[in-house]
Amino acid sequence: MTALATRSLFRVIPSVAASDGAGVKLRRGLGSTQTMRHDPFLMLDEFFSDNPEDYLAGFPSHPHRGFETVTYMLDGHMRHEDNHGNQGDLGPGDVQWMTAARGIIHSEMPQQSEGRMRGFQLWLNLPGREKMKPAAYRDIPSAQIPVIEIAPGAKAKVIAGVIEGGGKDAGKKAIGPIGGLSTDPRYIDFHLDAGAVVDAPVPASHNAFVYVYDGDALLGEKRQPVPNRAAGILSDGEGVRIEAGASGARLLLLAGIAINEPIVQYGPFVMNTRAEIEQAVADYQSGALARG
Repeated sequence: MTALATRSLFRVIPSVAASDGAGVKLRRGLGSTQTMRHDPFLMLDEFFSDNPEDYLAGFPSHPHRGFETVTYMLDGHMRHEDNHGNQGDLGPGDVQWMTAARGIIHSEMPQQSEGRMRGFQLWLNLPGREKMKPAAYRDIPSAQIPVIEIAPGAKAKVIAGVIEGGGKDAGKKAIGPIGGLSTDPRYIDFHLDAGAVVDAPVPASHNAFVYVYDGDALLGEKRQPVPNRAAGILSDGEGVRIEAGASGARLLLLAGIAINEPIVQYGPFVMNTRAEIEQAVADYQSGALARG
């Protein structure tokens, strides 16, 4: 792959222990406070436990308005149901991309009583002009998400965005199943063997960060270390060099076009003004949000 103008590690946001839903234990890698965001990304949670007591209560019925949620499962089985009649069963490697927009009420409940439950939920903001558009929902089976070798010992699973292959996949291109969104998101899961190095493209127009969830990694020409289970905010540039440590690395690369609008959040509602939040609460209480 051609070397790019390399981004560097600008800031580290350590994940913090948190709980959500009916008491699911998780690590909040982005969004623990209003200053711990990276436009257009509002929040990134990692749920990871072998103990059923940490996840069995799940995420019972709750509302959203004004943004998108992306659930990516690594291990385990989660079932989605919402007020629009959508149902989905997420297994290992599957993705659920839900645009809450003007309103959706859904639940996400574990479908297992033992074993490991591991995955991520990302909150991706919507620009003000799109916050009240109709809600949308899509389940994407793992088999529909392309995986490509990009360098010796390095593979990429492309959920959103595009990346060119290297090594045995040289001349090939992987295009993620999600596209056509105003923030033009990139969502790529990298699996790197020990010492593997990749130059991953990131458009200069995008804000970007990485989240190392297994092993350890070094970023940029200065080989800056990113702590395990922390969000590494990247500087401006057209790409990022990633080098896996001695134990290899698995990490998410997330990038999107900044919205640059005011954010007012009240729990599961993310709007631009306090008046819009008050309207969201009133709509939920009156049942108008449920009617879409």
